[in-house]
Amino acid sequence: MTHPPILRISGLRVAYPRRGPRSRPVEILHGVDLDVRAGETVGLVGESGSGKTTIGRAVLGLAPVTGGRVLYQDRDITHLPRRDRRALATDLQVVFQDPYGSLNPAHPIGRILAEPLVAVRSLDTGAADERTRELLDRVGLPASAARRLPREFSGGQRQRIAIARALALDPKVIVCDEPVSALDLSTQARILDLFLHIQETTGVAYLFISHDLAVIRRLSHRVNVLYRGEIVESGTGDQITTDPRHPYTRRLLMASPVPDPARQAARRTARHALAEAERSSRS
Repeated sequence: MTHPPILRISGLRVAYPRRGPRSRPVEILHGVDLDVRAGETVGLVGESGSGKTTIGRAVLGLAPVTGGRVLYQDRDITHLPRRDRRALATDLQVVFQDPYGSLNPAHPIGRILAEPLVAVRSLDTGAADERTRELLDRVGLPASAARRLPREFSGGQRQRIAIARALALDPKVIVCDEPVSALDLSTQARILDLFLHIQETTGVAYLFISHDLAVIRRLSHRVNVLYRGEIVESGTGDQITTDPRHPYTRRLLMASPVPDPARQAARRTARHALAEAERSSRS
């Protein structure tokens, strides 16, 4: 049985104002449609400036939506008041690209993880501490990590802490905005394994944003390719990475690194040829 979408984006448009009284707004998204089902990972892939992060920000209420709707469990959350948006945090969470920037450097990890438990769930100190230990264990960190500051951890460990904080309130959907792009390849692999394990054990859904097709393929059930604010191709990870239809998707695939220098050079040449053909078709 196919689950109905838990998150639905319909005709989404986002425009940012320019400076100057006569300047027209710059539209970043041009009518984007996508949905995410319970327990599913939907990937958004595209180069910098394609609009993929803007979609995530619109879902979180952080981007100026100028058209279309964002629905969570069939409830329109496009323009929620701040109080209602805070209440939605129990169901909708985020993991950002820079874990250090999203963690208060002055607070120990235990306090960072306990804050939403006390503020939203009204847990007492003992219950919050117990839940904090559970969260640290879930992301593969020892209970002693609760006493340390963010700067005392590696980048991969800090991202584990950010994931633990996102899980604190048992959300139904997590927006993952380039969560492994700042990590080395071996650490990336371990964090992706963690995302997969968490989804298997909790049933959480991910809207997973990345510029890397290899990352998206490994994690996503369905993939949307974003180019200049529009989805130009959708399909399963295997379809997108083995039989891409759109020239931009083929260019993204060719940009993915391979260990063979000769194949990498051939990919680079083909990518440049595709880009040149696209420029010629637009002129």
